[in-house]
Amino acid sequence: MTANTATATTVAYRPGSIRNRVLWTVQIVLGLFFIIASGGPKLVIPQSLMDNAPENLTIPIGLLIFIGLVEVAGGVGLMVSKVSALAAAGLAVLTVLAAATQAFIADAPKMAIFPLVLAAIFVWIAYERRSTIADLRNALSR
Repeated sequence: MTANTATATTVAYRPGSIRNRVLWTVQIVLGLFFIIASGGPKLVIPQSLMDNAPENLTIPIGLLIFIGLVEVAGGVGLMVSKVSALAAAGLAVLTVLAAATQAFIADAPKMAIFPLVLAAIFVWIAYERRSTIADLRNALSR
């Protein structure tokens, strides 16, 4: 009886599985956010976004489309296990730049908080998934 209980306990408890599930949940939610809500509109309706932008935040439409492409690629990359760390690192850089844009160019420092929180989450994801970077490097060096 105790052998069965020990086996059931061993099978039920797997170190790191909860952290892995939380990471994947966060990665999927943020990936979908960047594909659907952030990058998608920049690719589908860039002119409408340009028309509704504040006067002090005008950027060329080509740059807006490029940012949309980067956001969609990062969102997809978050959901692909082999490149999730690189995608998270890239999105961390992108969101820090977005925070700087909000704080210094748009003159709305309060609006920089959300991108900075996202950047911290992306740094956490990149750190937790850092082994995928080494795996990718080893696969490419063969």
